[in-house]
Amino acid sequence: MTIWKWRVHAVVSMTHRITGNAMAMGAVVLFLWWLIAAATGPEAYALFLSVATGWFGILVGIGFTWVFYQHMASGIRHLVMDTGQNFDLAANRASAFTTFIASVVLTVATWAIIFTTKGF
Repeated sequence: MTIWKWRVHAVVSMTHRITGNAMAMGAVVLFLWWLIAAATGPEAYALFLSVATGWFGILVGIGFTWVFYQHMASGIRHLVMDTGQNFDLAANRASAFTTFIASVVLTVATWAIIFTTKGF
C-alpha cells in the first residue's frame, strides 16, 4: 500500500461506498432502537428521546447529515460521469474536491437552519 499515491478520486470513490453502507446500517440500527423503544413502553421511549435529542443524538444527526450529503454529491458526480463527461483529469479532480466541499457546506447550512429555528 505504500507504493500507491492516494488521489482524491480514489478517496471519493471509497467514501461513497462507506457512506452508503453507513446510511443503510445506521438507519437500520436507529429504526430498530426506535421501534423497540416504542413497543416496550413509555420509559424506554423516554430514554430513546432523551438520547436522540441530547448532545450525542445531535452529534449523530450531524454525522448522518454529512454522510447523506457526501453520498448524494458523490452520486451526482458519478451520474455526470455516466453521461461520458468529466473524465478530464483536472475536471475530475475538481469535481471530487467539490463533493467534499459541498457536503460540508450543506451540512453546516442544514444544522444552522435547525439550530436557529428550533432554538437549541
